[in-house]
Amino acid sequence: MLAKIKYSVEIFKEDEQYVAVCPELDVSSFGDTQKEAENSLKEAVMLFVEECQRMGTLVEVLEEAGFKASEEDPTEWVPRKPLVVERDEVPVLER
Repeated sequence: MLAKIKYSVEIFKEDEQYVAVCPELDVSSFGDTQKEAENSLKEAVMLFVEECQRMGTLVEVLEEAGFKASEEDPTEWVPRKPLVVERDEVPVLER
């Protein structure tokens, strides 16, 4: 049976490259455009999942990353949702 894994995509611009990150799985990739970075991340996540399946660790990896089966669709894995997302700061000494 096929299952789906829902994941977040965060894209950053670093110099001339775009970097795409899946924070839940700690997977990242890059591209010359936002779309290339997103497509490259999708491929990287697929390869990560395939390797976990090959090793027989996919369920364990997903559960450790906070994923759960969706209540609406038990074949769909969804990441945990934060109650709050904030930015904070701490003082540091200048170098």
